[in-house]
Amino acid sequence: MTICLALLAITCETGCSSLPTAGPTRSQITDQARAEGQTKFALVEVDDHVVAALSNEPGSVDRFQALDRGKPSTGAIGIGDSVSVMLWQSASGNIFGDAAVAAPAAPMTSSGTAVSGAQSMTIPEQVVGTDGTITIPFIGPLKVANRTTVDVQNDIKARLQDRAFNPQALVTLTRNVSGSVTISGEGMTAARLPLSPRGDRLLDVVAAAGGAKSEPYETVVRLTRDGETRTVLLSRLISDPNENIYAWPGDVITLLKEPRTFSVFGATLSNTQIAFGADKIDLAQAIAKAGGLQDSRADPAGVFLFRFEPPPVAAALGVLRAPNAETRVVYHLDLANVSSYFLAQEFPMRDDDIIYSANAPIDSLQKFFTLISSITSPTIGGVVVTQSLTNHR
Repeated sequence: MTICLALLAITCETGCSSLPTAGPTRSQITDQARAEGQTKFALVEVDDHVVAALSNEPGSVDRFQALDRGKPSTGAIGIGDSVSVMLWQSASGNIFGDAAVAAPAAPMTSSGTAVSGAQSMTIPEQVVGTDGTITIPFIGPLKVANRTTVDVQNDIKARLQDRAFNPQALVTLTRNVSGSVTISGEGMTAARLPLSPRGDRLLDVVAAAGGAKSEPYETVVRLTRDGETRTVLLSRLISDPNENIYAWPGDVITLLKEPRTFSVFGATLSNTQIAFGADKIDLAQAIAKAGGLQDSRADPAGVFLFRFEPPPVAAALGVLRAPNAETRVVYHLDLANVSSYFLAQEFPMRDDDIIYSANAPIDSLQKFFTLISSITSPTIGGVVVTQSLTNHR
């Protein structure tokens, strides 16, 4: 009995703070914030001002607009492209000689009638060399790189004007290497896709490659252009036309499945990592996904959300620690207050958020009495048995 009393005294002396728990209590979090002057983290009470500050996208969110050139590429011929050329003149006795054949589709006059006796020559397909030229009979090397097919056609016609009667030229880009983008991703074969002359936007390229294999809200589009890389959710690319910029030659586009998640700890029905499962969710929906708070353990006034906030958001909240570094912020929501449920519906969740529900003070007290009971019950039971045996002697 003496040993039991000693153990009970030790237990009372150490108090409830030494009992097992899932994490800090509400008072411990607030006390640490005050004791450290909020130097290690900023404790922010969620109210209408905070919700308004969080309603805008944080400054750290990538945007393709930063890479936008405002217009499609010119579709110019580039080094490595393949080009074919067909030449005509509208009368016999031409410079083409024996190589000339009757044109399969003779040039037309302004009135729409075919020109009789027209001759044509098809020049074999050529690859644009590193010097940016191809070779044209009766002209020689011709600069075509960084020029459109129409520009090259007009140049050829002008150079043959003194050698042929009403010369015509048709330049065709048969293999577009320089004017293409590279696209790859999970569930698709990497490919190089040529851009059309009209100009293709990013969603056009994604569609041409077969589209994403995952839901738009869990697929990110990574664009690398001129040595700079930006990443945007596919769902945002779809919903915001300003992000659906024109693709340019040399772009590298990658589609990746990256589900956004948040983690839940403490007095909730489920302590785990949970996927958003939607384009956007709020704090109320996140708590519901975790099964809600446990009636027997949770302190409804002690719901916290942990997050790293970029400088623009931290500045709007008045807790900016460094102009070029993220700030550790702990948001506090009192769900014992009815109005907090409306705030929770407007509080946007972000990737990698942590929700923590503190235990209620009564939970520690219950654990304390349970521990006392586990110590004293065997002794009391032994005393009762001893007394019973004594009485029967």
